[in-house]
Amino acid sequence: MKTSSPGLSPRLSRALLAAFGLAAAVDLVSLLAGAELGHQLAKPLLMPLLAAHAVTRGAPNLLVAALLFGWGGDVFLLSDADWAFLVGMGSFAAGHVCYLVLFGRRRTSVPLGIAYTAALVGTVALLWPDLPADLRIPVAGYSLLLTAMAYRASSLGLLAGLGGALFLLSDTLIATGVAAWPQLPAPDFWVMLTYIAAQYLLTAGVLRAMYGERRTNV
Repeated sequence: MKTSSPGLSPRLSRALLAAFGLAAAVDLVSLLAGAELGHQLAKPLLMPLLAAHAVTRGAPNLLVAALLFGWGGDVFLLSDADWAFLVGMGSFAAGHVCYLVLFGRRRTSVPLGIAYTAALVGTVALLWPDLPADLRIPVAGYSLLLTAMAYRASSLGLLAGLGGALFLLSDTLIATGVAAWPQLPAPDFWVMLTYIAAQYLLTAGVLRAMYGERRTNV
């Protein structure tokens, strides 16, 4: 990875990060208040703003691509249609591939890998009987890819590792909803809270690994 950042104006970078934070706050408050219009307007802004911030910090193309594929998933999942769910899941899967290529072959904890494998097998086994039949294979395949991303993210350090874990938690919450399991109050709020935190921490972790803590400004 690079050792110095070719980033653009720090002021622009901070402004974009603040806009991302504002959009996140509007989205989360809207979900808690049941204001669907606020959610519909704020959610599609999240990843483009975070991606634009990352660009100003000299982010690698793969990180920007991962965030924009996340944006595609966000937009499609605003629809309740089954086809939109599958397309959205595919867009997120493409983002995970970008993350995996970006993380490369850095060394990662073997015990952590065992823990993630156990979590994957256990979660899929528990969800399988309650998932719609036509979603079982896609969800299982996506879960494998997501778990691999979450595990490999830890190779970049604590921030990225926590981001990967929260991404896994967020999508697991979605899967329990698809399986019609009992949900927490305001389930969409918890899904978005963990997802927003995950993408931010992954971005911060990648930039810190590239340029060092002092120069990321994230």
